[in-house]
Amino acid sequence: MDKQLKDLEDKIGKVPKIFEDLQKIDPALYKSVMALDQMVWADGALSKKTKKLIAVAIAAALRDRHAVRAQMAGAKHLGVTMEEMDEAMRVAFLLAGMPAYVYGKSAAEEFLK
Repeated sequence: MDKQLKDLEDKIGKVPKIFEDLQKIDPALYKSVMALDQMVWADGALSKKTKKLIAVAIAAALRDRHAVRAQMAGAKHLGVTMEEMDEAMRVAFLLAGMPAYVYGKSAAEEFLK
């Protein structure tokens, strides 16, 4: 794993395999995507952990299976608790309905045990 991927993994908890593949397939696009990811996931007014909770809630609202699983896997590495995730899923429920809550909650129970 190169330094950029390692830095990103430290920020988000887990780097999807697609990033490693992109590095080989399209180095220029990989470089651009990594620069954007580094900027977005850096601590700022919001912590990485808070950004991760937002990302999981958005992925659940979209019912994006891949994104939910990828974000949830990273959440555990960032120290996100089930209680914090449950609150994030309640926000998803409020804005996107019961299916989003169930979708995210099911993944949380799998990944945050």
